[in-house]
Amino acid sequence: MMKLKPWITFYCFFLFIILNYYLATAQPFDYPTANLSTIWTNNISAPHSVNFTDGSTVRAILLRGTFGPRYACGFYCNGDCTNYLFAVFIVQTNSGGNIVLPASGYPQVVWSANRDLPIRVGATVSLTSAGDLVLQDVDGRAVWTANTTGKSVVGMNLTDAGNLVLFDVNRSVVWQSFDYPTDSLVPGQRLFQGKQLIPSVSSTNWTTQKDLIFLQVVEKSGLYAYVESNPPQVYYSNLVSDKNASIEKGYVRFLNGSLSLFIHSAEPSDPDGEISIPQASSAQFMKLMPDGHLKVFEWQVGWTEVADVFSHSLEDCDYPLACGRNGVCSDNQQCSCPVSSSPRIDYFRALNDRQPNLGCSERTPLTCNATQDQVFIELENVKYFTDFTFKDMEKVNMETCKQACLNNCSCKAALFRYGFNSSNGDCYLPSDLFTMRNVDPNIIHFNASAFVKVQNVRSPTSSTPQIPRRKSRGTTIVLTSIAGSFLLLLVIVGFIIFIIRKRRWNAKMEEEYIDEVPGMPTRFSYAELRTATDNFSKKLGQGGFGSVFEGTLEDGSKIAVKCLEGLGKVNKSFLAEVESIGSIHHVNLVRLRGFCAWKSERFLVYDFMSNGSLDRWIYHTDREHVLDWKCRKKIIHDIAKGLAYLHEDCRQKIIHLDIKPQNILLDNDFNAKVSDFGLSKLIDRNETEVMTTMRGTPGYLAPEWLSSIITEKVDVYSFGIVLLEILCGRKNFDRSQPEESWHLLGVFQKSWEQKALLDIVDKYSEDMQTHDAEVVEMMKVASWCLQTDYTKRPSMSTVIKVLDGMLAVESNLDYNFTDPRLQKTAVEHEKDFTPLLPSVLSGPR
Repeated sequence: MMKLKPWITFYCFFLFIILNYYLATAQPFDYPTANLSTIWTNNISAPHSVNFTDGSTVRAILLRGTFGPRYACGFYCNGDCTNYLFAVFIVQTNSGGNIVLPASGYPQVVWSANRDLPIRVGATVSLTSAGDLVLQDVDGRAVWTANTTGKSVVGMNLTDAGNLVLFDVNRSVVWQSFDYPTDSLVPGQRLFQGKQLIPSVSSTNWTTQKDLIFLQVVEKSGLYAYVESNPPQVYYSNLVSDKNASIEKGYVRFLNGSLSLFIHSAEPSDPDGEISIPQASSAQFMKLMPDGHLKVFEWQVGWTEVADVFSHSLEDCDYPLACGRNGVCSDNQQCSCPVSSSPRIDYFRALNDRQPNLGCSERTPLTCNATQDQVFIELENVKYFTDFTFKDMEKVNMETCKQACLNNCSCKAALFRYGFNSSNGDCYLPSDLFTMRNVDPNIIHFNASAFVKVQNVRSPTSSTPQIPRRKSRGTTIVLTSIAGSFLLLLVIVGFIIFIIRKRRWNAKMEEEYIDEVPGMPTRFSYAELRTATDNFSKKLGQGGFGSVFEGTLEDGSKIAVKCLEGLGKVNKSFLAEVESIGSIHHVNLVRLRGFCAWKSERFLVYDFMSNGSLDRWIYHTDREHVLDWKCRKKIIHDIAKGLAYLHEDCRQKIIHLDIKPQNILLDNDFNAKVSDFGLSKLIDRNETEVMTTMRGTPGYLAPEWLSSIITEKVDVYSFGIVLLEILCGRKNFDRSQPEESWHLLGVFQKSWEQKALLDIVDKYSEDMQTHDAEVVEMMKVASWCLQTDYTKRPSMSTVIKVLDGMLAVESNLDYNFTDPRLQKTAVEHEKDFTPLLPSVLSGPR
């Protein structure tokens, strides 16, 4: 045997010692798991901090460290790195498990917790000893939380599939990032019904582009992509055929080689539909882009686009933002603004001459106060980006379509399509106008015309000449009593004629005003409603201003007709309700189908809600109507979303002012919809508070009503009362209870003090008792909404984030809920003494 030289033996021994020391002290290559009571700080000296040449920086706290593109979790920034995300991202690693040098590939974010609330250097994320994952900015402000305190979390794990998971002692998932998608999906991830992909504004501005594009699964239907408007407009749909089998929640799943739709059946069954995607040879992710494209990217030395998911059915000009608002798209996505041909007038100008795809703006905005000066730009062989998934009118002629748009203040264009052999066709009247496109009728096999509404400006020289005033003829000679009496008689007769004409004029102006209400839907004739309701024979309920009747329209759709009574108050309530919801559409607001103004009578026509109002399901005299916990949670969430839309997403802020169970309607699937806007108040967005007379229903009135200066937080307070009633299964004032328990708020406050909240949970529902911990957490939400100081109540959008598990309830709450003055009002109301204006319809529909 050959002997090794002594210096070689010594050298090998030295390397062995160095290697063992490195292995003993070095950070593990693969560190995907973390334990409780761990805190990570976003700072430059943090381990595994890498700067990339595209300006991005990552600081990984969890990493799947084998060689290749792998998932990591940590802090991410792109740009000047003044703002950071807490995110899951894909990054290239080397064989040692370390993130590679900047030149070898850029990270791609596939999930983030705080893209609307970025953090700074010095921020922390902590897995607390109580099992919650909390993100705090450098000033200690809580930015985001998984809201899992008390749910038996024992650790955190980043899976091989890129799913950030909080798990319990049985390794069961308590919370996972896959349930809260942002703008991306990764292989294996599902997008469930009720969740959305919403793009960020750009790669350096992560703010959600929630006012434009979103993608979601629609119940029992398929995958839809929308551009946000009022209502949202569909630009892509992938429908699946209905099957006998059905699942509770449909979803789509990103699989290797397909985006698979499971709408009526679930895995391991075959999907109901598939969209082909190239098989993955490396890491992939799917991302909804700001322009509406859904693209698939794959790691191929760098990130490369390998598929445009919607390209099988959409061309470039078929996307709503291909040429922005009001733009016209031609071949190769050439964008231009609409121009009138004869005479040529430039009513629109490009937002950016160098980027015509950004769209066009009106030189003179449309105004409802000068509808007589509105005309159309006619564009022949131009169709809308959508293929009329929703039509406003069918089988009408072109003039009817155009006139309907002129009569509707919120209508931006009359879009008309018709066949070669008929002058009648489909009419679409969008309230927001996005990309239109030039088409060849011989290729699309129908004719298409667009009539874009514009505002003419009268010049001083072309104004209508004023009619000279008539000079009054009078006589200065009144010599006899006969002449004087005659003159007096003329004055009296003239006064009577003036009064009669004034009343007729007022009636005429009111009719014209009704016709010009923004977004006003169908105007029914009295004969149509009488036929639909079988001469108003089936009464659904009775309210403060009249009755509600069930009816059926000619197309078979069921309606509820509100018949208003009491002319003086009717007109005010009628116009308030029409103005409030005539032009808004939301899945959690009851839809106003139309109206009827006939002589002195007023009718409002709504979609029929088969399960009536919420009060019949939560006030129990027996066990006939008992909702389980899951259904109640959904109803609470639906009400919150409806109110958030009214407060934050409408052109004018709408305060409902009469939120109560009788005004929450339930459809056949127990989807909740806010109804009855007869008392609502519209205020400008720049107004923070408004003074108004007290209105609403005693028992649901916020304390600030006593000062008559209110904000939208009065609805938040009423929501808190309704939430409490849902959880407790009783009225907020109930004489059937022992006298000390008449007032629910008093019982609630006492239960807080005695730490006996479970004692007031609805005892008719065993399911509620089973989920007692969740119910108690929901009571904390009610407590936050019921704060006496309205500035300490959350907004409804904040409530939604709490319900979605994105935020925690404020901890420093005042549990003194009772106000003797408001309690006295509730008692008087129970005695049928109602000094306050009742709701228009307080009975079930």
